[in-house]
Amino acid sequence: MRLLICLCCSFLPVMLVAQLAKPAVYYALKPDRVFDGEVMQEGWTVLVRDRIIEGAGASLVIPPGAKVIELKGCTLLPGFIEGHSHLFLHPYNETTWDDQVLRESRAERTARAVKHAEATLLAGFTTVRDLGTEGALYDDVGLKKAIEKGIIPGPRMLVATRAIVATGTYGPKSAIPDLHLPQGAAEVGGPEELSREIRTQIGNGADLIKLYGDYRWGLHDEAQPTFTEAEMQLAVAVTRSSGRQVVVHASTPEGMRRAILAGVSTIEHGDKGDSTVFRLMKERGVALCPTLAAGHAVVQYKGWKPGTLPEPDRIVEKKKSFRAALAAGVTICMGGDVGVFPHGDNAREMELMVEYGMKPLEVLRAATSVNADVFGINKEVGRIRAGLQADMVVTEGDPSVSIGQVRKIKMVIQHGVIVRPRSNN
Repeated sequence: MRLLICLCCSFLPVMLVAQLAKPAVYYALKPDRVFDGEVMQEGWTVLVRDRIIEGAGASLVIPPGAKVIELKGCTLLPGFIEGHSHLFLHPYNETTWDDQVLRESRAERTARAVKHAEATLLAGFTTVRDLGTEGALYDDVGLKKAIEKGIIPGPRMLVATRAIVATGTYGPKSAIPDLHLPQGAAEVGGPEELSREIRTQIGNGADLIKLYGDYRWGLHDEAQPTFTEAEMQLAVAVTRSSGRQVVVHASTPEGMRRAILAGVSTIEHGDKGDSTVFRLMKERGVALCPTLAAGHAVVQYKGWKPGTLPEPDRIVEKKKSFRAALAAGVTICMGGDVGVFPHGDNAREMELMVEYGMKPLEVLRAATSVNADVFGINKEVGRIRAGLQADMVVTEGDPSVSIGQVRKIKMVIQHGVIVRPRSNN
């Protein structure tokens, strides 16, 4: 028996080496052009080994045995990064936000989120920053883990869990004071509660912290700042001590100003931002995630038909503020507030960014390398560069000439695995 054990032990290292020495999965992608996350490159080949980009360039040597995938007429890009998503919401013209929070079970909302995640991935968005479950508690953490384990298809997720609001500001709301309705975010009533909630969310799996810096709680239901500048600074200090970022929903100049001075990473929306506040954003290195597509969708739900009716004031004001941000040199992220409009239609934001004043190449950067840099994930994704994750997307034609080509997906690659693309019919 002792001899048998010794023999087994002596063979064990050889068996382990044999298991670990599986031949690498190699393939080489040969499109007409490669957008590397910053510039468009002609004549490049990109080599993928297992999950990683092994090399990219015009004089790349393809190893013997590597499968060569010809992509004539196509562009290869880094996988797109959606900067503002709510996978647990679906379009408000299907079901109002209040009814989603109050009347849809968390089981139903999770089932929807699974489908939304798959639609997002197949549209070429291999990473999402999901900024709040809107009443579904910490279910985004479970969704993220299910994707990571390969249980369901979906993008890499950065999750904010519940988001944080000042007590009495958010919804759903009731006209009956004694009726306490479930809330779409976590309520806090002061510095101590704010610190505790941040630590609780981090403990439950939050990758970042989202605050609502203003909301419609003014005397006449207009948007007004919620957290004080000191509370914002506290939130940033507590969150940064964990190596995480704070992002802030803000549409008013004062709400934006407080968040910027507190040192947050991004401002979400910024609808009423002016030249003064955008200059401050530029000076402090705070990025803007403009969410153009959400407002565009909401006014259409209310009856506006683009091209046939005059632009509503909301659209006129948004174009003005967005162009002011561009003029000030603010870093622009790509994020549409998906969930207000359909998941899988994420490219809608990219198209509107061009319509509102950006060049297609700038939008491609925003959706790849800029988002990766701002979100702190540039050592993993966002560029086509040796050593990064093989998260990539192939489109027909050249989206740096016509941004609409980002909808014409030929192939999606996630962690080196070629994902079957969605139908373009």
